[in-house]
Amino acid sequence: MKYPQPPAVVSLDEILPDEPLLMMGAGPVPIPPKVAYANSLVINHLGDTMNRVVEQVKSMSRYVFQTESGHVMGVAGPASAAMEMAIANLVEPGARVLSICNGLFSSRLAEMAGRVGGEVTRFDVPDKQSANPADIERLLKEGRYAVITVVQGETSNTVWNRDLVEICRLGKQYGCLNIVDAVCTLSTMEMEMDEWGVDAIITGGQKGLSSIPGVSLIAFSEDAWRHIEKRNAPMAHWCLDARLADNFWNKHAYHYTAPVSGILALHEALRLIGEETLPSRFRRHAVCSSALQGGIEAMGLDLLIQAEARLPSVVGITVPDGVSADKVRHIMSQVHKVEISGAFGLNILRIGQMGEQSRTHNLFRTIHALGTAMRVAGGKVDLPAGMAEMERVLASGG
Repeated sequence: MKYPQPPAVVSLDEILPDEPLLMMGAGPVPIPPKVAYANSLVINHLGDTMNRVVEQVKSMSRYVFQTESGHVMGVAGPASAAMEMAIANLVEPGARVLSICNGLFSSRLAEMAGRVGGEVTRFDVPDKQSANPADIERLLKEGRYAVITVVQGETSNTVWNRDLVEICRLGKQYGCLNIVDAVCTLSTMEMEMDEWGVDAIITGGQKGLSSIPGVSLIAFSEDAWRHIEKRNAPMAHWCLDARLADNFWNKHAYHYTAPVSGILALHEALRLIGEETLPSRFRRHAVCSSALQGGIEAMGLDLLIQAEARLPSVVGITVPDGVSADKVRHIMSQVHKVEISGAFGLNILRIGQMGEQSRTHNLFRTIHALGTAMRVAGGKVDLPAGMAEMERVLASGG
């Protein structure tokens, strides 16, 4: 057989920018050096060393999730794979599912539930608002649901479901299993799985945890696990079958070759969270996000969401009329080496405040880049006022 010539390609050195970009969008986020080092290692995916790593990952995850559950697992895939694992194991064909939809990612949960045969009722929350528990209770009274899906923070449009605790309480009251997406919120703000009545909680490595993309975490409550063990319908997804995954994560047996480098990175990310402690981490995120929001508004820009429903971990900015969000982002990236996010076709900007993004030096570099890029793109902003307000909030501790 005559083989064709290999394709003409260049090395990454010729593709990547000379100066690393500061990642200040909706994820992935910068990672600490110890996490990056851990991600460079490869060990056997079975055996005593890996078993010890896995046990510590589960223990540290229980702290971050605030749970005593024995059913904490990693997922070899993005947070969307962890979402699908929760849905596929807890939603059987014909099960009635109430999906609370604020935007793209909460709607993804609804779509996943439908794909595995669930009878999905979407509740579309009014634009730019958080879900109202009274609306949810009305729906729960009207029909017998088996599962509720809801996000703590809707990354796509920066809405925070502030009343998540009450929504989960209602879910348990009406006999539902509560599936909660905490992808952009875990370790940046309060989340108490056991206390709040969460039955499946999902997060990705690349956001608040400041780990790498492609390795995620999930935890099931005891109620959820009993449902999984008793389910009648066969699981459609072999890789995402929680009972098979339990073999690796809790019985030290083979499921598939685990992403060992990613698990090592996750270990170090979780260890650093424990070293900082959750209360200190929550405080750091709250102060930094408040300073960023204050600086943006002091420059003369409007925040997308009103304060009562505003997500602290991903801040949405309304772009002035006549200014292109894409142009602002391009200037920030090419000139200032700072990356922020757009929003799936909307002319808005999103700046992340998750994990290593929430550092003072990152805030000043980002708001300077935003202000100067906005001016070049045709917007009118008062950059000195923005910088001064951000410095004031940081100095006062929020």
